[in-house]
Amino acid sequence: MIGRNKVDPAETYRPHVGPTRQYMRDIILGVNDGLVSIFLLVVGVVGGGLTSKQVLLAGVAASIAGAVSMAAGEYMATKSQEQVFDREMALEREHLRYHRGVELQEIRDMFGDLGFPEADIERVVEIVDADDESFLKVMMALEFGVVEEERRSPSLAMVMSGVLFLTGSLPSILPFVFVSDPLTALWIAAAGSGVGLFVVGAVKSMVTFTNPWVSGLENVGVAAVGAGVSYLVGSLFDAAV
Repeated sequence: MIGRNKVDPAETYRPHVGPTRQYMRDIILGVNDGLVSIFLLVVGVVGGGLTSKQVLLAGVAASIAGAVSMAAGEYMATKSQEQVFDREMALEREHLRYHRGVELQEIRDMFGDLGFPEADIERVVEIVDADDESFLKVMMALEFGVVEEERRSPSLAMVMSGVLFLTGSLPSILPFVFVSDPLTALWIAAAGSGVGLFVVGAVKSMVTFTNPWVSGLENVGVAAVGAGVSYLVGSLFDAAV
């Protein structure tokens, strides 16, 4: 049993992530996808022999297309998910009105699955049954795995995904604005993207309570492997065409 009313002065209280928890996927995926995908694109086209101006054009076009695609996809996916939940809750209200006995048995079964003592389940069910809104919230949490405070806004998810993708693409694109030699610009882009990827991995570890160095280096390592493959493909294409 988890300790009750036990306080360890050496153990620091760590708060939960809070209201941003449901958007962590958008934050991490948006920035990381922008960093990785645009950098791999840049590596590939430099390997293919393009000039800095051509690489810049390809990078800008890809970052805009990627941001729009990410934003639109996240909006549609989140909106569809929320509509499914709304429909499920409307159906749940109908069930409470016309099939309350079935829903009460579901509550008994779910609390039983959670490990509540059988002797206490009826008392809990009576409390839940006393108020329809509480009943609905309990069913929403236990049956659908959703609580009202953690539902996602399609518009916010869309903006976060698109803007963060663009932000993540900048380290790969900006060097080609100022440096005419594509290989030199690529090394600068690699350094900037590597730092960005490490920071994203390290920040993620602050939420997951894992080692920031391991998380950061893992993120950089995956991108580095992809970059090697991308450059090889670009070089082979340049040699073959």
